[in-house]
Formats: sequence, structure tokens, C-alpha cells
Amino acid sequence: MKQRIALLGSTGSIGKNTLAVVREHPDQFEVVGLAAGSNVQEMVRQIREFSPRIVSMASPEAAEQVRREAGPGVRVVCGEEGVLEVATHPGASIVVSAIVGSRGLRPTLAAIRAGKTIGLANKETLVMAGSIVMREAEKAGVSILPVDSEHSAIFQCLNGERPADVRRIILTASGGAFRDLPREALGSVTREQALTHPNWSMGAKVTIDSATMMNKGLEVIEARWLFDMPYDRIDVVIHPESIIHSMVEFRDGAVMAQLGTPDMRVPIQYALSYPERLPLPARPLDLISLGALHFRPADFSRYPCLRMAYEAGRAGGTMPAVLNAANEVAVERFLAGEIPFLAIEEVIERVLSKHVGISDPTLEEIEEADRWAREQAKACPVNPSAV
Repeated sequence: MKQRIALLGSTGSIGKNTLAVVREHPDQFEVVGLAAGSNVQEMVRQIREFSPRIVSMASPEAAEQVRREAGPGVRVVCGEEGVLEVATHPGASIVVSAIVGSRGLRPTLAAIRAGKTIGLANKETLVMAGSIVMREAEKAGVSILPVDSEHSAIFQCLNGERPADVRRIILTASGGAFRDLPREALGSVTREQALTHPNWSMGAKVTIDSATMMNKGLEVIEARWLFDMPYDRIDVVIHPESIIHSMVEFRDGAVMAQLGTPDMRVPIQYALSYPERLPLPARPLDLISLGALHFRPADFSRYPCLRMAYEAGRAGGTMPAVLNAANEVAVERFLAGEIPFLAIEEVIERVLSKHVGISDPTLEEIEEADRWAREQAKACPVNPSAV
């Protein structure tokens, strides 16, 4: 029986890779619904190839253009309600949540409540509302399967193991575009330099997060919820080759690692086909040609965003949502040329320092904290000496 997919964020990097997996296995997977932002031409192309039943675009204008160009045969909706309709479509058995940022929270929760299996690439869902999301998933009896390469690696290493036997989990990080630059050289780096990731092909926001290490910080918070692991048993190491995608250390000293060439199709396909594995024409891993793998510590003084993520995660409540929102706005300001690279962490720290957290928030209180943090981050001045 085919896995029927509703794909949220279909025109982004994860979305395109998901459709590449579907293309490889048309006998295994069927696309039921697609949701995207404003990339009309890419959406029309996807509709023509995959024939979904329903499509959502961010705005009425984009939806109308898709409706005209795609022709009859597909229902086209728009806005937040449209994404929710795709996420809860009765024909879908799995929802791949690949919308970037906080916008992925509501549709992912709606899909969980509708009883859908979740392929989770939108880490912000668990960063903002991990307690609520995991509680709803347990109540609905649905699985949340990780799509991020790091969490997929941990998921695979834990397969068949007893949680009580785990000593710690180790997330690996490439170190991003500036991993070999001293911190004092980061004040003058450009947008173009920050967007040049050494190993992975990702969207702009995630690539900048990789350079600041906020991406790894958000993954630490996500891992806490996915694997029910306290923060003092989640470690991060820099691994420049991105061959070991993450590791699990057990209480007898054994360490299990998942290795592979950097290719997002691998964890995406595993989430879609789990518990089976399907063939994939990926470049095989050649350890002999690699020769050596390298590791270095993820230093909090070098990567303040990673420190702030641990602190916000331990504080809990609304603090992780504020961290995430402030980061999203700070990255937008950097990409727009409004602030320098190092001011990203400055903005985040200032917003966090102003927030009075709520320890056990409702979803509405989380969203209000998110809104507040965005306003603060947009208005936050930066140190002139950093410009």
C-alpha cells in the first residue's frame, strides 16, 4: 500500500528532496497535497509532475496564479487555513512538515490531531512547543519521525535499544561557513560568505543558522523532546566532514554512529519508508578515500548562539519560543543587510534578557511570546562598534 504524502514547504530544499525520493519510488509513494509560499512556477511544475489533490499557497494572488496556470483537476487554497487543510487532508497518511520557522507549528499540530504520521523537518515545532506537541502526539497515538539528518541518525542508533541504557547522545555539527575563521574575523563577513555552506545544500535561513551554530542549538532542544533526554546528556561536537551524522553513547561505553555522505534524501526516505529501507541512488561512502575524520569541541565562547539555546532550553516554558523568534528576525535583518553577522547573536541575547518567561504556557501564550519577541528583535538596536 502506498504511503500518501502531504508535503508542507514543497518548494524549499527539504520539499524538493522529498519529491526526489517520491520520483525514485512512484510505486511506494503518492503525493496527495502540497503547500508552499510564493514560488508559483515551481509549484505549477510540481503539480504537473505529481498530480496532487490539493495545493496551498501563501497569498490569494499566488493561489490564483497557480489556479490559472495549473488548470483544472487540483483544488487550490491559500493562507493559514489553506495550509491547515493540506495538513489534515483525509487522503494523506503522512505529513512531511518542512515549512521553515514558526509557521510550521500550527499545521503540524493540526496534522497530529488528525491522526497523521509526522515526518518532522520543521524543528521549530518542538523548539517552541515541545511539551504540547509530544503530549498531543501521545494522545493521538501518532509517530513523529525525524527528517533532520542528525535526529534521523540518533533515531536509527536507538532502534531496538533500551532508553535506560543510553548515557548520552552526541549531535555532530559541520561548523558552518566560518568554522575555520577565528572569531575576531567574523565582524566583517558578508551575506554571500555566510550563505556558502561547505557540505550541505540548504535554504538561506538554515545556512545562516549553521554559521552561527543556532541551528545546532535548536536541534539540541528538538532532541530533548524527540528522545526524552535531559540537556546534560545531549552534547555537540564539531565534525567538519559531516560523515558521522550523530552518535549515541551507551552506559557500557559502546558508541553507535550513523554514517553516510551528506545527502538529505537518505533521512527523508527513511522517515517515509520506516521501518523498511528502500534503495536510493546515492553516492556511496568511501572511507578509504576520506582517510580520516576530524572532531573538535563546540566552544560556547566561540558560538554564543549554542550557549543561549542550551540556556533557553533549560529555562523551558516560553524561553525557547522567544529564542527562536528573535533568531528568525535577526537572521532576516542580516540577510537584508541591516545588521552585521555578529549582531545576530547580540539581538537574540538582548531579547532573551528582557523576557519574563511563563513556565507552563498554553499554545496561545507561546504564540504571544513569539509575537512579542519578533517586535523586540525588529526594534533592537545593535552596538555600533559591531557594524
